[in-house]
Amino acid sequence: MPKKADGKAPNNRTVRLDEGERERLRGKVVSGGKVEQGVVDAVITGDSTDVLAGLGSRRFDLLLADPPYNLTKKFGKEEFSKSSDLEYEAWLDSWLRLSAPLLKETASVYICGDWRSGGAIQRAGTKYFNLRNRITWEREKGRGAKANWKNAAEDIWFFTVSDRFTFNLEAVKQRRRVLAPYRENGKAKDWNEEGMFRDTHPSNIWTDITVPFWSMPENTDHPTQKPEKLLAKIILASTNKGDLILDPFAGSGTTAVVARKLGRRFVAVESDLDYCLIAAKRLEMAEKDPSIQGFSDGVFWERNSGKFPTDRRK
Repeated sequence: MPKKADGKAPNNRTVRLDEGERERLRGKVVSGGKVEQGVVDAVITGDSTDVLAGLGSRRFDLLLADPPYNLTKKFGKEEFSKSSDLEYEAWLDSWLRLSAPLLKETASVYICGDWRSGGAIQRAGTKYFNLRNRITWEREKGRGAKANWKNAAEDIWFFTVSDRFTFNLEAVKQRRRVLAPYRENGKAKDWNEEGMFRDTHPSNIWTDITVPFWSMPENTDHPTQKPEKLLAKIILASTNKGDLILDPFAGSGTTAVVARKLGRRFVAVESDLDYCLIAAKRLEMAEKDPSIQGFSDGVFWERNSGKFPTDRRK
């Protein structure tokens, strides 16, 4: 396959930086030692446990955290080592106890994890918040195992600070094809006859997500990047326009990017400077292209399609 001057195949849209961009974007990343309490719409480079305490109290409407899972894994220049369940729970507590005072009474909290870390997340989270649900979303990526079930799902634990919280049901309905087109008095019942679809209530099982890959414009080289569509569901459900979102493990900046595309504000903290610079570039890209793959016309579509064929009856 032919490659462009930057070494990428023609359809490879992975976001990377050249040296000129790195130098230019440094000015758009805030140093963790220079954070002001009222900071907003900022990508901050630094360790979360050092930065969080200086962000001010009761400011944030949503905490959306994708911390390192309890695995030995390298993230750019950083490496996270697997520990015991109790040690991992203590590490979760080290930043959750700093995050809790930053949240409004009406705030929501979402914490990502895998099947190994679920118990620790539940125990650590319920020390500070009210547990509401556990979302399980299907990943497409992942190799099969010879002597085990293929690991093709991850979890997101949903908490709230109190019993008063935002949940915008109409904003997160999913458009599905009609398989059983019921009628009442000859007319379509709860479905669109022309397009053969219905807009359904969201459940806690998400099977319409595609993990970013090389031909998607949101893709980066971050090893655990979350899809924009995944975070769009959370942000639309649990915030309103203008609300402030905190991401203490920002990675390549997906939370910040989706927040900007959806008219929310953000503070994103990431220890690796290179990922902060990629986040800054993606934020610039979001100004020019606010689209989210798999979400259009105010509707989440199956997988990452943007529409159905015009006539499903054929």
